[in-house]
Amino acid sequence: MKKVAIYGQAYTTLAEKEVKILLDVLEKHNIVAFFEQQFYDLFVENDSLNKKYPTYTHFNDLSNTFDVMFTIGGDGTILRAVTYIRDLNIPIMGINTGRLGFLATIQKDQIEEAINLVLKKEYTLQERSLLQIETFPNTEDFSELNFALNEVTIARRNTTSMIGIKTFLNQEYLTNYWADGLIIATPTGSTGYSLSCDGPVILPNSKSFVITPIAPHNLNARPMVIPDDTEIHLEVSAREKDFLISLDSRIATVSQETKIKIKKASFTIKSILPKNQSHLKTLRGKLLWGEDTRNEAL
Repeated sequence: MKKVAIYGQAYTTLAEKEVKILLDVLEKHNIVAFFEQQFYDLFVENDSLNKKYPTYTHFNDLSNTFDVMFTIGGDGTILRAVTYIRDLNIPIMGINTGRLGFLATIQKDQIEEAINLVLKKEYTLQERSLLQIETFPNTEDFSELNFALNEVTIARRNTTSMIGIKTFLNQEYLTNYWADGLIIATPTGSTGYSLSCDGPVILPNSKSFVITPIAPHNLNARPMVIPDDTEIHLEVSAREKDFLISLDSRIATVSQETKIKIKKASFTIKSILPKNQSHLKTLRGKLLWGEDTRNEAL
């Protein structure tokens, strides 16, 4: 490991401490660190760095010569970091200063150990599939960043009325969901918005997506797991003239006439899992599986 990128979205006392720990470990191993410009500016404003660091501002400033991107924050920070990495195959290691942290799993006291394991090649790379969207007519907001690591969500806008989402799988009609919206989630996104709407948990290496309705009116509508080579077509009907499409945290308003095509993206995002961690261990810890909480309140 010779060159890494660092990305974060907010300056906090906790983030400052973790970045300093990270920089100390990197410098100990003569690894060059590049900061995302806006994140770097926050540290400069707070006089938190003892020297200058090179920066990047865009996907075009990065390349596959970077060995790792370290993110400082929660899972939302990783979703934003993906818009810089795209198809460059730069692995991500998330240092958690957020809350749940299904993706950002490295804690402050684990930073040095995690980096040492990576240097010794004692880790695995989890390949995470993404969704890619195409709209007809074209949606300018998604012309460059037309992919999502967690989910694509269709939702009503400025109304209490439901919307109808006519759904086709590989050109064959499935159903018309009458609901507040519809979530198409990846295995990574199965522990996000989809889970809060009663969707299933899917392991990252599963070759599948899940369709999860949001508060469906037709009560027999249930989350549905589909193969990830399925092409999904959606047509929306609503009382309002438009509706919302979100790709992870990026949202656009489109007209009701807009038709949507969703399929698996042509590239994957790679996350680093040091040998002392596992996805099942993360699930047990975050979802409290197997924990007896009956006596905690006593």
